[in-house]
Formats: sequence, C-alpha cells, structure tokens
Amino acid sequence: MAQKAAKQQAARNTAILNRVHLLSLTFNALFILLRFLLFRSSSTRPTFLLWVFLSSPAFAIEFWFEKIGKPTSGPNGEVKNSGQDLEAKGLTEYMFDVLYWSWGTTFLASVFGNRAWWMWVAIPLYSVWLAYSTFGSVRQGMAGLSGQGAEGETPNGATSNRQRKLEKRGGQKVQYR
Repeated sequence: MAQKAAKQQAARNTAILNRVHLLSLTFNALFILLRFLLFRSSSTRPTFLLWVFLSSPAFAIEFWFEKIGKPTSGPNGEVKNSGQDLEAKGLTEYMFDVLYWSWGTTFLASVFGNRAWWMWVAIPLYSVWLAYSTFGSVRQGMAGLSGQGAEGETPNGATSNRQRKLEKRGGQKVQYR
C-alpha cells in the first residue's frame, strides 16, 4: 500500500509522456508531409530553418519532460522513482502552454505557410504578462503582510462580528497596527 501513490504518479506521468510524444510526432510529421510533399513550391531552405529554429523550444521542453517525468522501475517491477509530477502548477503548467502553442503554430505554418510563424511571437508576450501579473500579486501580498493597508483596517479588510458590534455601539474602538 505504501507504493500506491508512487504507482499512480508513474502511471499518470507515463500517460502524459506518451500523449506528448504522439502529439509532437503528429504535428511535426504533418508539417514535413504538407510542406515538403504537398506544397512543394513553398518548401525552401528558410522554411526548413524556421521550422527547426521555432520548433526547437518544443523539442527541448519535450525532452525535459522525458528526463524529469519518466518513471524508473526496479528489476522486479517495483517503482523506484515515479518522476516529478507533470500535472504540477507553475513552471510545468507554463511549459505545457508553450508546448501547445508551438504545436498549434507548427500546424498553422504547415497549412498556411511561413507567415503563420509570426504567431510564435505570442509566447514571449505571454511570458511578460505572466511575470508581471505574478510579481504584481506577490507585491500586493507582501504589502498586506507588512500591514500597509488603509488606516483602521486589517490587511485583508475583514473584521470580526464582535469588533463591528463594539464599534457600532461607540464603545471600545479597535485600532490595528
């Protein structure tokens, strides 16, 4: 029973990695088939270089997920290491966003041509917005911890029922530091 969570984590990671590899193979094979076989007139050296250059972050993320998320088993089939959680919030989630956007851009470039690669510009813009919103909320959280709210308020603006009743009666005024 002690290994149940590790086995479940290993199964989830294996399923996620299989899905990531299959989708990557599908979108990149589609690009090669469409660009170099069907739309032969538009398959030039810059097309190939754009594909390699702009797909390399997706390949790097895919191999990183393989490295950190692949479960390892012992000789008798027990799970030695279930790998890191590939469903974790934060950086892993952001890396999946980049992966999905890269695949979508690769698909659009395979169908509509090299102008679709400009959609890749959204990834750095998303990164800047995500960093700004994250650091903005951290800054607000730190201001609340240090008590930099309005005068006479708690940092999160909540007062207890007892405090409100006392203030309403005009009795004991509660001051916050």
